[in-house]
Amino acid sequence: MPRIPTILMLLFLMLFTNPVVAQEKDGDIEQLNTKILQLQQQMIEMQKKHDAEINALKQQVNELAGQTGKPKAKDELAALRELAQAEAAKEKPIEEKAEDVTFKSQGLGLQALNPEISVTGDFLFSSRQDTTSDQSSDFNFRNLGLHLESWLDPYTHFKGAIEFNEEEAELGEAYITLYNLSDDLNLTLGKFRQQFGVVNRWHKHGLDQVDFPLALREIFGNGGLNQSGISLDWLMPPAGNASQQLTFQVTDGSNDRLFGGNTSNRPSLLAHYKNYRDLSKDTYMEWGLSGLVGWNDQWEVGSSATTQDSREMTTVLGADFTVLWEPTEKMRYRNLEWRSEAYWLNKNILAPDGSGEDTLNAWGLYSYLQTKISRTVDIGIRGDFYVPDTKSYAENPNWTSLSPLAVTGENPYLWQISPYITWWQSPFVKFRAEYDYSNGKGIENSEHVVWLQCIFSAGPHKHERY
Repeated sequence: MPRIPTILMLLFLMLFTNPVVAQEKDGDIEQLNTKILQLQQQMIEMQKKHDAEINALKQQVNELAGQTGKPKAKDELAALRELAQAEAAKEKPIEEKAEDVTFKSQGLGLQALNPEISVTGDFLFSSRQDTTSDQSSDFNFRNLGLHLESWLDPYTHFKGAIEFNEEEAELGEAYITLYNLSDDLNLTLGKFRQQFGVVNRWHKHGLDQVDFPLALREIFGNGGLNQSGISLDWLMPPAGNASQQLTFQVTDGSNDRLFGGNTSNRPSLLAHYKNYRDLSKDTYMEWGLSGLVGWNDQWEVGSSATTQDSREMTTVLGADFTVLWEPTEKMRYRNLEWRSEAYWLNKNILAPDGSGEDTLNAWGLYSYLQTKISRTVDIGIRGDFYVPDTKSYAENPNWTSLSPLAVTGENPYLWQISPYITWWQSPFVKFRAEYDYSNGKGIENSEHVVWLQCIFSAGPHKHERY
């Protein structure tokens, strides 16, 4: 646009400075003027088109920036500058000197090294009557148990139980268990109640009745089978829907009832197989087989109790069976449990009358049914049956008595029936009432015993069975 006036002025000067030539070429000038007008018209149209394009581009830019019809926002760069200035204007916090950090191991704290300690008490009152004596009663603090438990490291667990009664103190159990010795294999070392059947493994305060079953006490003794040695527990591969476990134990043959003549302390061997399966979501079944082998090597023979050496084997076999129904939605209020075990003894001996080698055979079983009728009350009934061997020399005062494995009576047997009720006042205190009636042939007279029992626990383990 600024060039148009300049062109026009040059043309004007050319016309007036040379009038002769101008007059001669009037036709050419007119043509030139026409072309100039056309050029001006084209330039005006181009300017209009250019202005329209510029306006369209501005409109698009405004739309993209979201600024159409609104006040323009601050420039982004300017906003960032303002924010930086505002942050710089703030007071800088006073830097504190970093404290020295001391790293400590919780495992080295003395309190963490202390074992967990629990105390259990087992207090009994009994009222007894039989056909040969007047009624008698007795208070007996049967056991005060001090139970210790601790993880020695991530792989080793320790448990111990020291038992006190009114007359003495003795070591009940003390063992360590090494978990995952290899795949599905655990190793236990120490003194422990052995896994013959089910209930022999339990402590008396953890039993469902006042005492161990009759057959177990007659064959293993009042304290059950409890010896020192090693135990291997192998979780076997599943058999279909059933899980399996095999326990193998090597212990010193120190049980007086079975191995009283084991003067060389030859080890006894025990194996127990357990099979467990769920019958439904509310019911499970468990059964097992047990076997124990040991030896005796010294015997008292003859009226003068002369000692003779002869290695003889003792074998005990057992079977156990348990079914528990416990509805999932009411497991704290209802259940029904049936447990049974059977025992069979074969003990080779030197007959005390000097007649040579002989064999004692005794067997027994028990079965009980127990149900939970509320959250705090269990009721049940147990039946016991025991059959010893018959030997004419069993109770001669000049020889070692073989009772209760053998008696002098013909076809002897003993049975007992025991209804009971247990009330859990709390997880730490429970009370039990039990009535035992026993009768038989060739062993004992009929007997009636009423038991009242109080069991309490102080500490984290409550009434653990083992």
